[in-house]
Amino acid sequence: MEAKLDVHKTETIYLDHSATTPVDPEVLGAMMRYFANHFGNPGSIHQFGRLARAAIDNAREQTAALIGAAPGEIVFTGGGTEADNLALLGAAAAAKPGKNHLITSAVEHYAVLNTCKYLESKGFSVNYLPVDGTGTVDPDKVRRAITDRTLLISIMHANNEIGTVAPLAEIAGAARQRGILIHTDAVQSAGKLPVGVDDLAVDLLSLSGHKFYGPKGTGALYVRRGTPLAPIMFGGHQESGLRTGTENVPGIVGLGKACELAARELPWQMDRLLELRNRLEKLIVEKIDAVRINGHPFRRLPHVLSVSFRGVSGDAVVRELDRQGIAASAGAACTSGTLQISHVLAALRIPEDYAPGTVRFSLGKGNTEEQLAGTANILAEIIRRLRNK
Repeated sequence: MEAKLDVHKTETIYLDHSATTPVDPEVLGAMMRYFANHFGNPGSIHQFGRLARAAIDNAREQTAALIGAAPGEIVFTGGGTEADNLALLGAAAAAKPGKNHLITSAVEHYAVLNTCKYLESKGFSVNYLPVDGTGTVDPDKVRRAITDRTLLISIMHANNEIGTVAPLAEIAGAARQRGILIHTDAVQSAGKLPVGVDDLAVDLLSLSGHKFYGPKGTGALYVRRGTPLAPIMFGGHQESGLRTGTENVPGIVGLGKACELAARELPWQMDRLLELRNRLEKLIVEKIDAVRINGHPFRRLPHVLSVSFRGVSGDAVVRELDRQGIAASAGAACTSGTLQISHVLAALRIPEDYAPGTVRFSLGKGNTEEQLAGTANILAEIIRRLRNK
């Protein structure tokens, strides 16, 4: 039975949780009092300031607990991009003479890639390592890329487009033998997978609140005690001198609460989302021919499904889904009449007749099996119509 396309559909299905998530009601509730009632500057010594400072201290403990860190190792930032920049630029600024080489991968977020490009313009050299067809960085290639000049290795924990989880502990092991710093962008994995800084053996780790039901404009950088890091902006002495400026108290409170909720809900939410993701993948493969599932077959984020459909535009699929009240994202975009494949899909060397038709579905707390069944039906009809044009 064909699914009926209804442009007046009022029910919406949000399947783009890797782009952002709604603020959890408990998070919003925790934040509200710090906009009005407890509005003090945390740098002030009177009771208004002390209340704000206590809230920040509590949020620091909540954030540290999520990733198995000490509270003093958490630096609050304005998001994941700032955390990535502080990690790379801060490490570069604090580097000893002769340490001017970085290693990263070809599938990093632009917050890392473009920061590396900037450092190249300042005299650093960077190795951009390739990945295999699943999006995995080979630890042996990392080892072979290390030189006596290597300062830092930055490999993302989980890829934002395809969900592949990196063998980070193995990569970090090689680095630690040589005294090289390890940074990971864990923006997509923190709050979605168990993320322990000691298990991953990293020195620096970035996370972002709005990826796991916290507010936008909030994030943190974990800095292992003793890691040399210089500030990249200057002013007062907030955040141990590494992130100057009056703290965003409501946002930090929200981030802390989101971390607390994520730690509490992670065990059962991870299993539930994996089951739903696998169900959606199975339905798509059953209902649509000529599809390709991207990413590692099992070492993948439980809520992310990247699918390439042969012979269609992913951008067109996403627009048609949106007309039906279903939100997803495309892996390619049309710019000035030219289809631009993302750097991640290009690095995976996906066949040319599949890559432009890539769509990412990323699931969250509010999704149900009924929603996914409906999505698969609508998606199958959309693909059929687009292929018949």
